Amino acid sequence: MSLPHAILTALLEKPSSGLELTRRFDRSIGYFWSATHQQIYRELGKLEQAGHIRALPAPVPARGQKKEYEVLPAGSTELAEWVARTEDPKPLRSSLLLRMRAAAVVGAPGMREELRRHLDLHERQLEEYRAIEERDFPPARRETEPDRLRHLVLRGGIDLERFWVEWLTHALAELER
Repeated sequence: MSLPHAILTALLEKPSSGLELTRRFDRSIGYFWSATHQQIYRELGKLEQAGHIRALPAPVPARGQKKEYEVLPAGSTELAEWVARTEDPKPLRSSLLLRMRAAAVVGAPGMREELRRHLDLHERQLEEYRAIEERDFPPARRETEPDRLRHLVLRGGIDLERFWVEWLTHALAELER
């Protein structure tokens, strides 16, 4: 997945300014594909230059006014082609797992505390995802395929958080032995 495709997806859902996109990333897409303000604005410029998006005309021209962007047909085509591509799974990259491997070589002071901290973070994230599921995806709101796809993305996040909670709980128990 790439940031340009995430931005095209978000803009197809709703034309937005860079600031609005950043806020939307923080509330939804950012759960599985994060980006900074600077990255989003840089990609908006590239997408506009490529002819994939355009800034909507302002109702009243004003200096310093935020630009709102929409996706052009070329952007929709690019996104549809990207969705249709095949892509192999990528290996997991986890700095925590790498640090644990390094700790096996150089010692592990503070590793249990770090694992407990991660466990707490994953438990909180799991709780947040479950609250989103209850609020936004009751069974009656999963009627259409787009709704089911959005729910499945959330379920993927829930299942990943459950994995981490279970794994971290096991890891802490193993280290206590």
